[in-house]
Amino acid sequence: MTAGHLAQPPRHFAPLEQPDFQRLAHAAYLKGLLKPFKGKGSLEDWANQCIGLRDEMIALALQHVLPQARRSPFNRLDVQLAPQTTGAGTTFLRWRNLDRSSMGVSLWEQLIASPSTHDALIDDLYAIELQRIALNMQISLTHSIARQALDCAGKMRQAEAAYQRRTQGHATTTESHS
Repeated sequence: MTAGHLAQPPRHFAPLEQPDFQRLAHAAYLKGLLKPFKGKGSLEDWANQCIGLRDEMIALALQHVLPQARRSPFNRLDVQLAPQTTGAGTTFLRWRNLDRSSMGVSLWEQLIASPSTHDALIDDLYAIELQRIALNMQISLTHSIARQALDCAGKMRQAEAAYQRRTQGHATTTESHS
């Protein structure tokens, strides 16, 4: 060890890396967002791809991030990472205290600021928080895009129904005048 360089403490958390995401659907690049969506069901198909991608992101959070954040030494802290499922069917990672009476980023901030939190954990706790923020954003975005696509598909069905009523009504009127 050279003078002036301190040994790095061992890391207890390994953030997700590009290979973790590469196995997910290529829809992650949102290449489907800018296309004409022609044909019945194309928006619904794309919405389902977004839902699938959202579910895969949730699986990454629950199967790769959460287990790391729940094992030693993190399981000995007063604040821990936990899943929170919403009424809309999405699951996000949240910080909460052990008695579940409080939840939120302020708990993580208190944990980081607390002198009782060992210095060797600060870098890992920071990495976990960055990972949590990014995953929650990705889960939220894919969920919102799917919801918007399904809403748009419904509006297109309404427009088609109005169009069909008009054109079929007009065709019936034209045929009766012949």
